[in-house]
Amino acid sequence: MKRTPTRRIVMTALLAAPLAAAPFSASPVAAQEAAQEADFETTEIADGVYRFRWRFHNSFFVVTPDGVVAFDPISPEAAAHYAAEIRRVAPGAPLHALVYSHDHADHISGAPALFAELGEAPIIAQENALAKILAASDPDRTPPDSTFSDRSEVSVGGQRIELHYLGKSHSDNMVVAFLPGPKIAFAVDFVSHESVGYRDLPDWHYPEMYEAMERLQGIPYEKIVFGHGPVGDRSSVDGQIRYYEDLRAAVETAIDSGATKEEAVATVQLPEYAGWRGYDNWFPMNVGKMYDWLTAED
Repeated sequence: MKRTPTRRIVMTALLAAPLAAAPFSASPVAAQEAAQEADFETTEIADGVYRFRWRFHNSFFVVTPDGVVAFDPISPEAAAHYAAEIRRVAPGAPLHALVYSHDHADHISGAPALFAELGEAPIIAQENALAKILAASDPDRTPPDSTFSDRSEVSVGGQRIELHYLGKSHSDNMVVAFLPGPKIAFAVDFVSHESVGYRDLPDWHYPEMYEAMERLQGIPYEKIVFGHGPVGDRSSVDGQIRYYEDLRAAVETAIDSGATKEEAVATVQLPEYAGWRGYDNWFPMNVGKMYDWLTAED
């Protein structure tokens, strides 16, 4: 089946870690193979629900008696391994749908590589993603076939997967998935487990990101798979909300004291988060971006 990139159906209602260390081996070939295997892993989170990790990125797929729903192919290289893992877990199962979390290339490149192994399937994304993916003209970022506005749903093999758009957060088209049965969510980039924001918060939207995190907590999930890092729970997202609230308060205090951006970056600290991923390198950048946001409001 030849895919037509501009074909789409707009839907506004519901639709029917760090790399593991390679074990010691006297054989260079065995060590190399072990290192390659450490690039990815597949973990069963609940019955038929899996996290696929490729290096520092995570994806998510759901296996049902009638087919597989996969999210985020990540990259062409990752997608080849991703497809092989789906085939290993669910041999012969058709790919029912592929869902994009958002338009960024580091999460959704690789659909052609995935389809080459599993067969083509409809791609679903939030409606704001379509124009950005088309504008990128990236052959590895296949445009979605169907889009939705605020909420949609994929139902297959007795499994319901809700797709929620919670507003602007990291991008203006972030999709959060929720499986009501096992109460598992999948959320990418704007939340994670015990991590400060990535670098200078590229494509984060202020203050809407705070509202999106609060809306996420309105979804009755119990376990959550993130786009990066370990699996978490509701307390993981509560921690992210506290972090960004504390970041805003600390930078506001620096601004009120007359600090320049450079002074704020050099002096603002949140030592209670010093053990979080990215604190040493990314936290100063978080401070700088928060300073820009807050001073732009004045």
